[in-house]
Amino acid sequence: MRLGVLDIGSNTVHLLLVDAHAGARPVPFASHKRPLQLVAHLDSEGAISDRGQRELISFVKEARQFASRHDAQDFLAFCTSAIRESANGEAVLQRVKAETAVVLQELTGDQEAAMTFQAVRRWYGWSPGSILNLDIGGGSFEMAMGEDELPEVAISVPLGAGRLTRDWLNEDPPTAKSVKNLRRYIRSTMKDAAAEFAFLGEPQLVAGTSKTFRSLARLAGAAPSAAGPFVQRELRLEDLSLWTKRLAAMSVKDRVNLDGVSETRAPQVLAGALVAEAALEVFKVNSVKICPWALREGLLLRRFDTLMFEAQEPMPAVGVGHVQLSSALQDEPWAG
Repeated sequence: MRLGVLDIGSNTVHLLLVDAHAGARPVPFASHKRPLQLVAHLDSEGAISDRGQRELISFVKEARQFASRHDAQDFLAFCTSAIRESANGEAVLQRVKAETAVVLQELTGDQEAAMTFQAVRRWYGWSPGSILNLDIGGGSFEMAMGEDELPEVAISVPLGAGRLTRDWLNEDPPTAKSVKNLRRYIRSTMKDAAAEFAFLGEPQLVAGTSKTFRSLARLAGAAPSAAGPFVQRELRLEDLSLWTKRLAAMSVKDRVNLDGVSETRAPQVLAGALVAEAALEVFKVNSVKICPWALREGLLLRRFDTLMFEAQEPMPAVGVGHVQLSSALQDEPWAG
């Protein structure tokens, strides 16, 4: 079965198509994306401008045609903080539906955290035990932790790299004072959120998802994306702290020349580094493993599971029979 997921994020709009069947991992088939930064299209009232809406609608139409052209059998579309927190978010969703016939599902921050966690759990399996996952987006920062397929605690806070850059780092390069003030704000916000995880104890594995974590790991010497998803990548706090200081002294123009930093991400990579550094320090961990799966994969996995339940496709035979799984997952608040 070929499934498609359309992700309307703060930095990019991205369609991913994968091939999947029962008992096998989803295999990427094709993708189509555009660096549309919706946060750059906010007016003084915090509403997405008409131009921003038109660009969004144009891409949604492209994505639908792309999925149809490549024989996608199911299509899931969702949006995160960029639309969720805009002043006219509901009107934008209605306009997209009216002009494209695509219904964008609006995810809450906690749902983002939970679905990303599920992707991480599927990637690493059960052997790690308790997992803490950290995800830095453009508008928000998600944390989730637990021992099961879905987390026991899932929290989202307004510490996205794009948001923080826009609100706190107005100079290029930033002043030492602005970096200090932002660092203080991040740590204060992070400590309050991290306190919610205290009763869970220490995680056996700490994972990092999102383009920001991948870029930071690449800066610190991790293998490039061209090496493939199965190469182990890790970001150590020691290296991260060093690069945070370097990034704070660099202009956006200079950051573009760094390995793993695109022109789109260059302005906000410092804010992302500050968030990552604070997270590792607050949770008292020395390193984070970079997981190639994140929110899109989590939603695809959940959607595929739901479709299999609805179709009542039999599980591959093991021994003398198989277990009948419950369809109760469909009733969970974050189910697609």
